[in-house]
Amino acid sequence: MQPEQIGLTGVRETLLITLQAKAAESSMPDSLLRDRFAAEALHRIDCDSQHLKVGHDTTIGIALRAYMLDRWTEAFLRRCPDATVLHLGCGLDSRIFRIDPGPGVRWFELDFPDVINLRQQIYPDRADCTMIACSIVERGWIAKLPADRPAMIIAEGVLPYLKDYQVSQVLRRIAGHFPSGEIVFDAYGSFAVRLLRFNPAIRATGAYLQWALDDPAEMERQVPGLKLIEDRSDWDTGQVARLSPPAQLGLQLFSTTLTPYRMGCLVRYGF
Repeated sequence: MQPEQIGLTGVRETLLITLQAKAAESSMPDSLLRDRFAAEALHRIDCDSQHLKVGHDTTIGIALRAYMLDRWTEAFLRRCPDATVLHLGCGLDSRIFRIDPGPGVRWFELDFPDVINLRQQIYPDRADCTMIACSIVERGWIAKLPADRPAMIIAEGVLPYLKDYQVSQVLRRIAGHFPSGEIVFDAYGSFAVRLLRFNPAIRATGAYLQWALDDPAEMERQVPGLKLIEDRSDWDTGQVARLSPPAQLGLQLFSTTLTPYRMGCLVRYGF
């Protein structure tokens, strides 16, 4: 089978960062994510992603982020086995295959039209999985989703690329559409957003982060009905040990000396 040609730039190209990281981490003997689908997808696309320079520490961090979001999603589906799942900015992530939800789950993948087109060429069709081809900041797509079930909304590596007002708008639309559910995503403090603008992989795409979250409780004030359930900014000691010595030192420095400067976190809200 011929590789699928790809021509993505800017924010769209960042999907290759996460895909490359998940494939690389899953090839390690001590892999946490064990995502065989990522390596298969990377093999199927015709592109040179070496210029992205996804380093070892970024690889570990992305895998840990995906792993935690997977566990939160699985926990929600155990409580609500007939839920709706909305995967915002899905890219080429294989979450639906990693989690393998039961037949009662209704799953939606949403991303730019060219990304969805590529995704449909890379991954096989799956029952009860619907593709929505549009930007998450557009208004009309939410009306296409049935609002008769609790919903799990996942946004991985997506919201920080939006403007402040766009993030709150998107979350308000979602929380106002579904009867109940959870929203999980990654976020970075203002200081971390400035630092990440110098990340070699992100810089190579031409994309840049805009939205910062210094206080997760702030989203409760911006989005009526949203309630913070969990805020994870700590690293498991076993995963810290997998990082390079400079990265381990940096984590220790921020946890002891530079605590006012919030770095990355995973947050889970209910509504």
